Amino acid sequence: MRRVRIAERADWQAAAEAQGFTFHHEGGERYWDERAAYLFSMEEIEGGIEGATEELHAMCLELVSDVVGREELMARLAIPEPMRDFVANSWRSNAPSLYGRFDFAYDGQGPAKLLEYNADTPTSIYETGFFQWAWLEALIADGRAPDDADQFNSLHEKLIGRFGQLFAPGSFLHFASVRDHVEDRQTVRYLEDLASQAGLDPKFVSIDRIGLDAEGKFVDDEGWIVQAIFKLYPWEDMFREPYADKLAGSGAMFLEPAWKAILSNKGMLPLLWDRHPGHPNLLPAFFDDDSAGKADLGSSYVRKPLFSREGWDIELVDGGRRTKGREGGYGEEGYIVQALARLPRIEGKYPVVGSWVVGAEAAGLSIREDRSRVTRNLSRFIPHMILDDGRELS
Repeated sequence: MRRVRIAERADWQAAAEAQGFTFHHEGGERYWDERAAYLFSMEEIEGGIEGATEELHAMCLELVSDVVGREELMARLAIPEPMRDFVANSWRSNAPSLYGRFDFAYDGQGPAKLLEYNADTPTSIYETGFFQWAWLEALIADGRAPDDADQFNSLHEKLIGRFGQLFAPGSFLHFASVRDHVEDRQTVRYLEDLASQAGLDPKFVSIDRIGLDAEGKFVDDEGWIVQAIFKLYPWEDMFREPYADKLAGSGAMFLEPAWKAILSNKGMLPLLWDRHPGHPNLLPAFFDDDSAGKADLGSSYVRKPLFSREGWDIELVDGGRRTKGREGGYGEEGYIVQALARLPRIEGKYPVVGSWVVGAEAAGLSIREDRSRVTRNLSRFIPHMILDDGRELS
């Protein structure tokens, strides 16, 4: 695993705009950055990332099966009591999942260590599955990368295949997000396109335009019943909306399913550690009120809210040094503590490796890096490439 500096394409911004990647900058700061790339060997990918991803995925499914049968664990994860049967029934009815992304601390040497699981919302799915692949193809076409250069990236194709597994051709599928949030809308637009390629009939509805009919069914702004819907909106928020009591009776199929609320919760980290102590891909983790567990971590650990996004309200404690993420108002439901992972520091940057799973298969890799050890919404997305034999880019 190496970080190398390369020249960016002269027309990359125009290419991004033409391909729907309109959020390549955020607030005037780069989000996509192709002035560098991470190079991996195939051994690092297959031995360090792919196998770990699929093993952790299986462990997570076993965890869900346990949690849905235990009221005290549902409470531990701050799942509202009225929503617990809805979550459990989604699992028992085999409600299918589309994707997930494990975030790892990985340096190409020791085992990848799980930092958290982004199991619900699809942050960076477009950049991973489409735009970084287009970047690689452009470099090969320009002769700047060898013809046999590759990526760990079948995300695009696997998502199309997964849509085709879940729905019959011609099926009507709603997609919802906040209409005016550029990144969310473009991400959902990408998923709509994948569904179309799978032979489905996608229809977008702004999430604030979904209503209820007289029979308790969700309907879109044209009155169409929502029978199946992909929603870019986290379950922990949906459970606390005024319409939450209507979810179970709506009969709608949700992507991601309600049981993903268990895995998109940071509380899954201590639950996994409790079941698999010493697993090479896990970091010791405990609930914040577990004084014995916290003592085991000593003076270096990370404190995370059960619900937190984009580095908000995360605190890194490294001996006497504390680093805090931005304050976002998270933490009311509780915190966990996790052993401090030593992210590799490469040219002053700290990369976090995201490994995607579609269905049950590892599907692709994304990298976000920052000068801080807390990954934020403005942490840059850096493309990657598989090059064996220590070769360099032109």
